[in-house]
Amino acid sequence: MLIARSVSLFVLAALLEIGGAWLVWQGVREHRGWAWIGAGVIALGAYGFVATLQPDAQFGRILAAYGGVFVAGSLAWGVVADGYRPDRYDVAGALICLVGVAVIMYAPRGR
Repeated sequence: MLIARSVSLFVLAALLEIGGAWLVWQGVREHRGWAWIGAGVIALGAYGFVATLQPDAQFGRILAAYGGVFVAGSLAWGVVADGYRPDRYDVAGALICLVGVAVIMYAPRGR
């Protein structure tokens, strides 16, 4: 149950951070305006809050592991939102990152 909660929080954090950055990108680069930028800033702030809800208390571990989620999530966002087509190296790299997440966060540790 603890792993499911942690994974869910990582997914929510990725949606907020990647989505927030995408909204800012759309507002600035695609000239969609300040409302898009503002929504992106709010989403990015919410991401910062969600990251604090992880059950593990080690900031460095959480952010290091989240980096792998961010990599895979960014590629997935590109596929869904922008029609990006990852090649086999993109996919392999994302899978390697997710294995790293699992090792960093969920490997058994002596307490």
